[in-house]
Parts: sequence; structure tokens; C-alpha cells
Amino acid sequence: MKLVISFCLACLCGLAATVPVQAQSLVGKWQLVKQTSCLDDDDDLNVDDLGMQEVVDDMKSRAGASAQILQLKDNNSGEENTRIISRKKTYNSRSFLYKYDGTALHFLDKKSRTIIESFTVEKLEGDSLIISNSSRACETKVFVRIKP
Repeated sequence: MKLVISFCLACLCGLAATVPVQAQSLVGKWQLVKQTSCLDDDDDLNVDDLGMQEVVDDMKSRAGASAQILQLKDNNSGEENTRIISRKKTYNSRSFLYKYDGTALHFLDKKSRTIIESFTVEKLEGDSLIISNSSRACETKVFVRIKP
């Protein structure tokens, strides 16, 4: 009887060890809520001395304030689009491939599957995602998950 009990306990412990731990997933719809660029970092670039303040202000004003939506799917494909408030349809839709390795998010070319752009995942918790551009660390994007 003790042998049967110890065998059952061993099976249960082995079963518990094989159950995968649920990791935080990128799959779903994400809305861009904040975006910073290298132009926002005025400490390194003194634009007043260079007389370029008007150019910098013009470049900042061209950034779109519309709701950008990023949808990441299970099959490592995704879609980026802009939602218009009172309409069901979106515009500026663009599909892409991606690869996520736990610390970095890579966007791939659809034909050659080479990396186009890479982002470091700074935070992925619950309903928030913060990524920064790997080649320009001063460029960050903050997303919130949209409930279906």
C-alpha cells in the first residue's frame, strides 16, 4: 500500500513539473497611448543654440495624434492600423510578421523574413506594454491592451 501511495505521489509531482508556467503573452490588440522620440530629449540636443527650434516644433507637430492599434496574432503575424472614432472600419492598415523572444520584439519583412526593426521590451505586465527602439533608446512606445 505504501508503494502505491508513493508511486501516486511521484506521478503527481512529475505531472506538476510538466505543467507549463503561463507566460505573459503579446497576442492581442494593443493601443498606442504615448510615444516619445529623440526630439523630446532636449538635454543632448540644444536646439536654441543652433537656431533650429522652428524645425523641431514643425517635426513634432507632424506626429499623428490618432489612435494607432497594433494587433498581434498567434501565428507571428500582425496588423497595424489607425482607428477613426465614429467608424467601425480602420484605415492605413499594414500587415507584418513579428518574432518575440522574451526580451526583444522584431518586425520582419514578409518576403525575405529579415529583421526590419527591433524593439526591446521594457515592460510587459497585465494590460501594459512598453517598448523602446533597439537602435535609438530615446524612442519609446507605451501600449495598453484593448479588451475584445
